[in-house]
Amino acid sequence: MKNVLAMVLAGGKGERLHPLTLHHAKPAVPFGGQYRIIDFTLSNCLNSNIRKVAVLIQYMALSLARHLRHGWDVLNHELGEFVISFPPQRRISQDWYKGTADAVYQNLFLAESEGAEYLLILAGDHIYKMNYQDMYDYLQFKKADAVVAAIEFPLEEAGQFGVIQVDPEFRIMGFDEKPKNPAPLPNDPTCAFVSMGVYLFKTRFIQEFLLEDAKRRTDHDFGKNILPQMINKGGVFAYNFKDENKKAVKYWRDIGTLDAYWEANMDLVSVDPLFNLYDQDWPIRTYQRQCPPAKFVFAQESRGGRLGIALDSIVSGGCILSGGRVQDSVLSPNVRVNDLATVYNSILMENVVIGEGCRIKRAIIDNDVTIPPNTEIGLDLEADRRRFTVTESGLVVITKDMKFKGTELPRKSSLES
Repeated sequence: MKNVLAMVLAGGKGERLHPLTLHHAKPAVPFGGQYRIIDFTLSNCLNSNIRKVAVLIQYMALSLARHLRHGWDVLNHELGEFVISFPPQRRISQDWYKGTADAVYQNLFLAESEGAEYLLILAGDHIYKMNYQDMYDYLQFKKADAVVAAIEFPLEEAGQFGVIQVDPEFRIMGFDEKPKNPAPLPNDPTCAFVSMGVYLFKTRFIQEFLLEDAKRRTDHDFGKNILPQMINKGGVFAYNFKDENKKAVKYWRDIGTLDAYWEANMDLVSVDPLFNLYDQDWPIRTYQRQCPPAKFVFAQESRGGRLGIALDSIVSGGCILSGGRVQDSVLSPNVRVNDLATVYNSILMENVVIGEGCRIKRAIIDNDVTIPPNTEIGLDLEADRRRFTVTESGLVVITKDMKFKGTELPRKSSLES
């Protein structure tokens, strides 16, 4: 795969994940305890033997760039291998990235300098396992100019995404972005083909479309502008996603909302999760902080009810459950849950402290937040709405900017967040 350059699109604002993305790019948001969302796409690259990866960053890029530097500077630069972050270079324009297509257009020079015959365009905010080598082989087999990865979705749900229309040979005949009436698959009227935001192009083929798009007033978006133009050329095929997750149902998640993010995390703590983090044949890499092992103290329940315990949960390194109870939850590194506190169905990010006697239910608590003793969250949603972000489903989200009893939460500087 030396002739393939991967560009990972990681510059979007992730507005539907606000307030979690007020201080982070969406791909840098923690997931599954110790990971960041982007780790899954980058792990796919390494597991697919792709060794040239440019991550195109823009919005709130500090924590993402730092994560890439600390956790992903693992390849041999002397052999031309790299995982690097690329902010807008402004080499051919004074504009920031104006869309997914424009981000790639502004960095075509990188493909030229690396001699990349193929461009693999990836989204940095999806959770899935995919061997891109199989997609590359499929492009060669079809003698195609471009291939778009697609997954079957029930017809009633497919309208949330870009829907691909194909002929029996899987040649793409049409593409509609979030259509009201999605076109079904030729062999299955109950399902539609949904674009996964994974594209493989011959570099020379994509160049002409990007150059033409740059001259026009468009959204500069692959789904809205580039693909509809490409399919008229004919050599564009859909690749039916082959899942490396080894489960009965294919797993691909665009966790674009707070509720979807919470649900994907909660799946991980179930007895038989849909997404398998423990497959040694498809390792998920991340930056591993130097943390001590997790610790659970005060095991004698008779001592006033104090019991440091976690049930059906993910507990990362550096966590201390000091007489508190955690159940059906995900704890990132260096979380502390103090005496007689209870945490249920929640996501606690790095350095969160839960004070004594707190009761937390169905909450997402951002990095570095300290919850004062005896605070209740998720039990009285009307009271929570006056202080925090609460979704329609009743999920409570707390960030460093929010307040308890009129006092601002402790907040670190942007360089420390």
